[in-house]
Amino acid sequence: MTGKRVTVVLVHGAFAESASWAGVVESLQERGLDVVAAANPLRSLHGDATYVRDVIDGVNGPVVLVGHSYGGMVITEAAAGHRAVSALVYVCAFAPDHGENAFGLSTKFPGSTLGEAIAGHPVSTGGNELTIRPDVFHHQFAADVSPAQAAIMSATQRPVTELALTTGLPTDMPAWRTIPSWFVFSDQDLNIPVALHRYMAERAGAKTIREMAGASHALSVSQPDAVAATILEAVDAVAAS
Repeated sequence: MTGKRVTVVLVHGAFAESASWAGVVESLQERGLDVVAAANPLRSLHGDATYVRDVIDGVNGPVVLVGHSYGGMVITEAAAGHRAVSALVYVCAFAPDHGENAFGLSTKFPGSTLGEAIAGHPVSTGGNELTIRPDVFHHQFAADVSPAQAAIMSATQRPVTELALTTGLPTDMPAWRTIPSWFVFSDQDLNIPVALHRYMAERAGAKTIREMAGASHALSVSQPDAVAATILEAVDAVAAS
């Protein structure tokens, strides 16, 4: 790879945390790339996107911004109008249009069983935060990893507020309308139906659409090489531009 020095910023989604990118980070660092796995607050779409913009502002040079799951909502908002973001990668992620929210999108096509798997807990600041129940986490979120690994992921999952998942995308100009995008997703995703992934990728005019047969929602954990390969396509395109 020649040309511009590109930094990859990774944004995890709900029910996950930044270490869920570990395998992807390893592959990217082996290529000599600078990588930041941001800690997505998961409190509100506006606040989460503002935080990610702060992370991007601390990076020198062009950024390839990557989101998993609800992290796709966040990167779509955070990258809107941001000059440093040169490419977007959606990893089993929402790519919303103005006004669309994660809960609404997940029911646009049949196939999501997430609603039956989550538990709500009130928080002192108001409203509820949500987690995936430990008894169904493996099947719901990460069916293609080992039971032992899924148990760790369940114990370390970070709750997301109901507010974050039900807030519509604020920006009138979603980032994927003006920034090139790449999509990689699973055909056995139980959180976001594969029909929705295909719809969003086609709507965004994705440069590459990579569909992984038999994989779960936790694609960055179970298929890090496929995720890294998609990100590297975006990095190479930015570096060569």
